Amino acid sequence: MVKAKKELFDQELQDAARFFKCLGHPARLAILQYLASTDTCIMGDLSDELPLSRTTVNQHLKALKELGIIKGEVEGVRVNYCLNGDVMERLKKMSIHFLDSIHSCSSTSCS
Repeated sequence: MVKAKKELFDQELQDAARFFKCLGHPARLAILQYLASTDTCIMGDLSDELPLSRTTVNQHLKALKELGIIKGEVEGVRVNYCLNGDVMERLKKMSIHFLDSIHSCSSTSCS
């Protein structure tokens, strides 16, 4: 019998996989870089700042928002986008923990 993903891998690995999958597209990374570089929330069309169509940017914003990496609050007909500091801190810790765990295995020949 085939086991479900939830039975095979612990919650920590499942969470990391969801975040890493979401971040596995250069457009999403560019959106995060842009939001971080502005150091403020952005109201309006981010496609003006990126080499992508509005539809494409909106699809990537949706994926980032679904995981909570960014926040988007509706103000009238516009959406105000910001990095979610709490989730970014969690993502940072998760990434460091994961990379440290595989780095220590590679340097001590884990089996």
